[in-house]
Amino acid sequence: MPFLLADEAATQALAGRIAALARRGDVILLEGGLGSGKTSFARGFLRALGVEEEVPSPTFTLVQAYDTAKGAVWHFDLYRLKQPEEALELGFEEARAEAILLVEWPERLGPLRPADSLTVSLQILAPYRRAASLTGGGDWPARLGGAGLA
Repeated sequence: MPFLLADEAATQALAGRIAALARRGDVILLEGGLGSGKTSFARGFLRALGVEEEVPSPTFTLVQAYDTAKGAVWHFDLYRLKQPEEALELGFEEARAEAILLVEWPERLGPLRPADSLTVSLQILAPYRRAASLTGGGDWPARLGGAGLA
């Protein structure tokens, strides 16, 4: 079921609902083209967990870590990766063991893409209007259903 997102606030509100469901070890994959709202989603997710500092896109740093009400959240931007193994060099597996992961450009993970992750696919409909669809592996379908997001 796609969610129509009329503006950035709607994107961040959806992110906040998902943040309420997230727990350590979760991987949330943010799919979509340039300008589709991936970083805006990540900002909303982190704000919902109490992060007050600026949340920049980690395009150049590749990863940013945040302390939140639910523990650590690592925000990865894999756009510049050439090989999936480079994600391992960034600490992807170690972070997954102890944190919640937000991953922009998850297609760069290739075979490292976790089957039990939640995928948030964002699509541009018009300027400032987006649509999001949610697809989950593992126990995500039950969590989403329980929150009215399925």
